[in-house]
Amino acid sequence: MAEPFKNLIHAGTVAQAGQHLHRVWPAFDPARFESLATTGLETLELKARAMLLADALEATLPEDFAQATDVIEASLAQPMALDARGEPMSLGEAEREAGLSGWALWSLGEFVVRRGMIDVPRALRCLHALTQRFSAEFAIRPFIAQHPQPTLATLAQWVHDPSAHVRRLVSEGSRPRLPWGQRLQLLVRNPAPTLPLLRALQDDPSAYVRRSVANHLNDIAKDHPELVAQWVHDHRLGASAQRSALLRHASRTLIKQGHGPTLAAWGLGQPLRGQAELALSASRVAIGDTLGLHVTLRSASAHPQTLVVDYVAHHVRANGSASPKVFKGWNLTLDARETRVLDKRHSLRPVTTRTLYPGTHRIELRINGKKVADAAFELQG
Repeated sequence: MAEPFKNLIHAGTVAQAGQHLHRVWPAFDPARFESLATTGLETLELKARAMLLADALEATLPEDFAQATDVIEASLAQPMALDARGEPMSLGEAEREAGLSGWALWSLGEFVVRRGMIDVPRALRCLHALTQRFSAEFAIRPFIAQHPQPTLATLAQWVHDPSAHVRRLVSEGSRPRLPWGQRLQLLVRNPAPTLPLLRALQDDPSAYVRRSVANHLNDIAKDHPELVAQWVHDHRLGASAQRSALLRHASRTLIKQGHGPTLAAWGLGQPLRGQAELALSASRVAIGDTLGLHVTLRSASAHPQTLVVDYVAHHVRANGSASPKVFKGWNLTLDARETRVLDKRHSLRPVTTRTLYPGTHRIELRINGKKVADAAFELQG
């Protein structure tokens, strides 16, 4: 069984943090810090553990914020190195012993949030240091929400920072809907302030940064799909392979949803020229089994066709209504006059995000966002 996430922060994490803070500031009381940070720690989940450590830091670091951030920065390990693809590499044991790194830095970022609103420039400089050892993507979000102008102005400078960790923070920290992070409602409503940042970073040499830009654009697509469709249209022309991959990842949700303008931006807006048939492996299936999908495509065109073939499962809810969910199928080129057979298995096992109920369920086949066939089956309890 996999180790629970909460164990990423444990008594050893606390001891290491206390050791390094005391090393650079002898007045720091590691015994008091460890007592505060470990009382009840084992009963808490991951985020609550991080907040408990932040409480202990507030009680033991200097009252003066500038002095406290000086202590934090002096305690840190060397920045994480990047591999040949620009991906972060874990620190070695000697590097971890030389300075503070790892999950305790989440709590240090939270400390900066709690105490740093009185001095935003100093707080952001500290986050600049923290994010090079452990991402400050959660910590910077309250500054964007409460002090958007100076924070976004700083992010605009950081797009040119020599550290890929910092450049990634520009994109990741300002995502409107970052998982686990505070939702940035001002950017959900209007993402315009971050668009120049994304434009500057979409060709970044680090895949680490580019992936964040793609995820940021995918966030925007949830509230402003037309904007992202236009972004893809405007930035595909002459794009490198790396930028094309970024744009494809950025538009993945819209492509999956069959969003017409996005499909058109990728040259996928045309309906299938030919016929499509969908057959199911059974008319009655029990909860917990799998259902086979058998698709036959017949081209009636004298030219190849680029197709995105997805399917929508319309599963019955407890109240009898249907809940549609799009599943990825196939991306393919159907040659002139070609007949192509495709097969896939659809799981009917219950999962934490979906409860299955007996009744008549339906599978809808979509090609380039347009419905071309469907079939029904009975799900039995």
